[in-house]
Amino acid sequence: MFFFLPMPIMAWSNILIIHILAAIIPAVLLLRYVYKHDTIEKEPPMLIWSLVLRGVLAAMCSIVLERIGSWLLNRTVDQSSPYYVIILAFLVVAVIEEGTKLFFLYQRVWNDWNFTHLYDGIVYSVAVSLGFAAFENIRYVLSYGLQVALPRAVTAIPGHLGFSVFMGVFFGRAKLCEAQRDPSGRRFNLAMAYLSAVFLHGFYDACAMIGTTTANVLFVVFIVAMYICVYRLIKKSSFHDRPLYY
Repeated sequence: MFFFLPMPIMAWSNILIIHILAAIIPAVLLLRYVYKHDTIEKEPPMLIWSLVLRGVLAAMCSIVLERIGSWLLNRTVDQSSPYYVIILAFLVVAVIEEGTKLFFLYQRVWNDWNFTHLYDGIVYSVAVSLGFAAFENIRYVLSYGLQVALPRAVTAIPGHLGFSVFMGVFFGRAKLCEAQRDPSGRRFNLAMAYLSAVFLHGFYDACAMIGTTTANVLFVVFIVAMYICVYRLIKKSSFHDRPLYY
């Protein structure tokens, strides 16, 4: 009968810790990589962690908004339609998730006195996005087990990093335009911060959701190309970092 006794609480807590660590370590390592390239003036750790927490809030808000969006989509588009997955990927998932990220990013740092350099936009955007990705990854790993941790560590987590780096580049440029009293440039770059992330996120999800051989090949080509571009963009942005104000 001893086989039917519940597992000790300590064993369950250890399993939980292992699952959570497997989910968040990739996000922490990527955030550290981006933060390390902020060579001119490091951002305060408390500011970074406040952005990570806002990424978690963005993920929570996205869960609710995506349910509403999916409900509306199901009432207007037949799920058997070849366009259903594309609309879901771009206009529900990508629009909502990148929208909540940008909202909490803007709300926290736009008027913060620490936002003084162009590369800061990338650091801030990545912190929010990887907070989002870590929370999302915890949900997946706890739901489906450790077998999803490695695939998501090389696809989903770096994917969120990639979307956020493009958002951060334009976000920093928007702040630079504000410093230069260029309102049209500010609006344009904020729009590009959002739209670039939405396009990349939507394309990523559409390929993953469609699931055909062609879509899978396109998915692999896309993520490899995006990772290479993002790696170079981080290096270039860090090397050419400059103050927003003179």
